[in-house]
Amino acid sequence: MIKKGEALFENAYGYASIEFGIKNNMSSRFSIASISKQFTAFAIMLLYDKKMLDIDKPANLYLPADMKIDESITVHHLLSHTSGLNNFTNFEDDFFAGDNRMNYSRDYFFQKYINKKPTKPAGTIFDYNNSNYNLLAWIIENVSGETYDDFLRNHIFLPLHMMNSEVDDGCKPIKNRSCNYVKDLDEMIKSPYFNEKFSIGAGAIVSNCEDLYKWYTCLRDRKLLSEKGYTRFFNVNQNNYCYGLEHQQVYGTDKYSHGGDHLGISTYMQSFFDEDICIIILSNNEAINQYRLGNAISDILHHIEVAAPTKHQEVSMNESQLQQYCGTYLKDKIEIEFINNKLYFTRFSSNLHIEIYPVGEGKFVRRYFDQINPYSIVENEKGEMTFWGFIKDPL
Repeated sequence: MIKKGEALFENAYGYASIEFGIKNNMSSRFSIASISKQFTAFAIMLLYDKKMLDIDKPANLYLPADMKIDESITVHHLLSHTSGLNNFTNFEDDFFAGDNRMNYSRDYFFQKYINKKPTKPAGTIFDYNNSNYNLLAWIIENVSGETYDDFLRNHIFLPLHMMNSEVDDGCKPIKNRSCNYVKDLDEMIKSPYFNEKFSIGAGAIVSNCEDLYKWYTCLRDRKLLSEKGYTRFFNVNQNNYCYGLEHQQVYGTDKYSHGGDHLGISTYMQSFFDEDICIIILSNNEAINQYRLGNAISDILHHIEVAAPTKHQEVSMNESQLQQYCGTYLKDKIEIEFINNKLYFTRFSSNLHIEIYPVGEGKFVRRYFDQINPYSIVENEKGEMTFWGFIKDPL
């Protein structure tokens, strides 16, 4: 947390490596997940400034010849999440806990998950979709002739002296990298494997607080881009989304922010450029609600009273009551199990067990997570138990 160049608070907690007993420190480098999107958007704006692409023209003009999408989709639609493309980040598709754990093939990835008929006409709705930023990364590579990794390093990280930032390809060793952890049953374990190559453009950047503050000053002082480029970069589109950043009017000023959520990753960055305030939260586990924490910090800085954190009150239920919620809602992906007198939401073919406890009839929250809105596991009009819209298998 930095205001007018002064660090008001900085600290590191927990372990970068539980296995080797290495604690996190202020130099530790974290996966920043979807905070990465603003770097992809900025890279596109650098190409825009150099007149190497027109963001209002069809994306097909800048994509590789073997990678074409609906001709009505512009680069702007990809940047603003208004392309209408199929969104593959759902439970039904086989991406999570499936293909994203396998070897990466750009052609296979594009053909299976992205090259589908749009679900909505371009420009009509906001739908936060990683596909948009995967495509933007491939546009950067095709237009610039550099890999996505090299382009960010040569045109953003090195000019800003962000020496602790790079794109993780899942293979190269990254010094001072904090491993990602999740809770399984009552134990902390390494997060389930996923191949970061599939995150190109939408995630996969590793950085630390020092470098992200340098990035903040780049946006605050409008470095690297032209004034025209920055005006477009910060322009607010549908759902208060700019390009890789969200915008809100709070405390009588502008807040630009973005978070990142993935297996074992919880990150959030807020920027108040007019007040020169930067808040950065990086975590290598999922215990925190980084959004609640970040907003509480900004409230305190703006002299707004913040309620002390509270935990959902657990409601007592016996085994037979809890057992009624157990079963398979989506095979190998959404299951509820009763283990050792506790209820678990299990994922990845029962390889990850997330304890949940009742806070009301049909309402549950995760035991080791600061969860604001409880899960609902309730009966539909036909008396069938449902979870996230999926019906429990009667068998």
